[in-house]
Amino acid sequence: MIKPINHDQALLSQKSKLATKNDSQVVQDLLDTLQSHSENCVGMAANMIGVNKRIIAFSMGIMNVPMINPSIISMQNPYHTSEGCLSLDGERPTKRYKNITVKYLDVNFKEHTQEFSDFIAQIIQHEVDHCDGILI
Repeated sequence: MIKPINHDQALLSQKSKLATKNDSQVVQDLLDTLQSHSENCVGMAANMIGVNKRIIAFSMGIMNVPMINPSIISMQNPYHTSEGCLSLDGERPTKRYKNITVKYLDVNFKEHTQEFSDFIAQIIQHEVDHCDGILI
């Protein structure tokens, strides 16, 4: 189900709680909401739809990918950029890493460790920041 975008900075600044198998509807709602904003959004965290759970989703080409309880375990090649966010107005400068390694669970709660680079890595870092209560 498509959910409204949360703009409450107090909620967005809270560290997200670990997701469980009972949060499968949240994953679907996040994917549905991301798809509905595909013209101007490439990634979302569950707190952006008002749910304080450690779940993100991002666009990778024509596919939207969910990650449950993601954790960035390695970061290399820092750079500075400017990012916008659907929950916040305008763009802000931030530091990102060109190459990252992420440990996460898929929708079946199977664990994965995967490397990402460039723009996909940047999106994941932005959304994991949301899970950590970090606003750019």
